[in-house]
Amino acid sequence: MCPMTDSAGTQSFSVAIAGVGGRMGRQLVGAALDSGLDVTGGSEAPASEHLGTDIGELAGRRLLDLKPATDPVSAAGNADVWIDFTRPAATLAALDSLKHTRVRAAIIGTTGFTPAEEAEIARAANSLAIVKAGNFSVGINLLQALTRMAAERLGPDWDIEIYETHHRRKVDAPSGTALMLGDAAADGRGKSLSELRAEPYNGPDAKRRAGNIGFAVRRTGGVIGEHEVSFGSDMELLTLSHTALDRAVFAHGALRAAAWAVQQDPGLYNMNDVLGLSGN
Repeated sequence: MCPMTDSAGTQSFSVAIAGVGGRMGRQLVGAALDSGLDVTGGSEAPASEHLGTDIGELAGRRLLDLKPATDPVSAAGNADVWIDFTRPAATLAALDSLKHTRVRAAIIGTTGFTPAEEAEIARAANSLAIVKAGNFSVGINLLQALTRMAAERLGPDWDIEIYETHHRRKVDAPSGTALMLGDAAADGRGKSLSELRAEPYNGPDAKRRAGNIGFAVRRTGGVIGEHEVSFGSDMELLTLSHTALDRAVFAHGALRAAAWAVQQDPGLYNMNDVLGLSGN
């Protein structure tokens, strides 16, 4: 069944959410319900303490008469869209299982995939419309476009450094968002990030190599996410930055992506496609 449009002309579709007991999962459930969407299911790990708790209650909302499932097929229920901000292994297992469901689109906010795992996602996009992004914030995706533009216009004699700060519980580094910004900077210079990425500055031979893109990482407290891209020449310093003030920004961006993806053909997309920034 295709997504429907209500009497007011607003698109309506159903979602299932991975990791509903986690911080991001709860935000996604709450944002979906607040937007009037139908949450048809959700998942949790087999050892989760949240398996017997109603999904709506986990999000601090009304009871939905839904408990988290441990397998993606049961968790998906009758959803049109699967939203996944978990861990690489769990996300890949879910994508493989979704072919046995009616899910038409998947929104992936999970980060930390290896190149081989990225290839698995690309294969899954042969049968699903997948929007994958290191960050679903509208502001961050505009920052990405500005970073690409600045790298192209300023030229290779400007140094590029990317700084990111997140909460102490984040496990991957640099963040998926920082790498996304690095990809944009490298693309602006007509290269790949693998060609330009600097090794961490450490030891007696830590001199900066011309043209490289460096990263600095901090993990502290409860910081949601701070990213800064610095362009430096001998005479000027240009800084582009973004700070997330509320984790809900990622949930709302993911739902915006879901509303877009459910209308697309199978393929692998990103937030630039969702926001119409792909030509920039």
